[in-house]
Amino acid sequence: MSAPLRATGETEAPLDFEGIFRTYYARVARLIARLVRDPGRSEELAVEVFWKLSRHPQAQGERVGGWLYRTAVREGLYELRRQSRRERFAHLLRREERPPDPEQVRAAAEEQRQVRAVLASLDPRQAELVMLRASGLSYEEVAAALQLNPASVGTLLSRAQQAFRKEYCKRYGEP
Repeated sequence: MSAPLRATGETEAPLDFEGIFRTYYARVARLIARLVRDPGRSEELAVEVFWKLSRHPQAQGERVGGWLYRTAVREGLYELRRQSRRERFAHLLRREERPPDPEQVRAAAEEQRQVRAVLASLDPRQAELVMLRASGLSYEEVAAALQLNPASVGTLLSRAQQAFRKEYCKRYGEP
């Protein structure tokens, strides 16, 4: 099942996507596996790399191998970042083995009250940005949820976090 794709340039020769897939798939998957140390996940990411190739005709041509390897490394690094973020949040959400004492419950409830009060005092857009990102959403997901340009999410989020910190310190002192 060969899907003829067009190469960019002056010669409009058909490109054999299936042939490229057969030639490079194993190498791309191995490259990603070296980064993420998970063969199953590396195969999924390798398929994503080839999906991206099919969506970027400008990458299809004589230098397709280089494009695939560069994209594979980027996918592997993105996956490492996602894993790191998941582990960080999982660590924060892990429950203690023993039940918390009443003082811990009171302190946690007080901190939640303070955070909610600060969020309520922020501009609604800033509060939404902080909450969505703290919930583990990626920049792309935040952009989609708030109908923002994905390129501006980082700047807007940074401003929102600064506003949150400033208001928190003003009300309650340094955390």
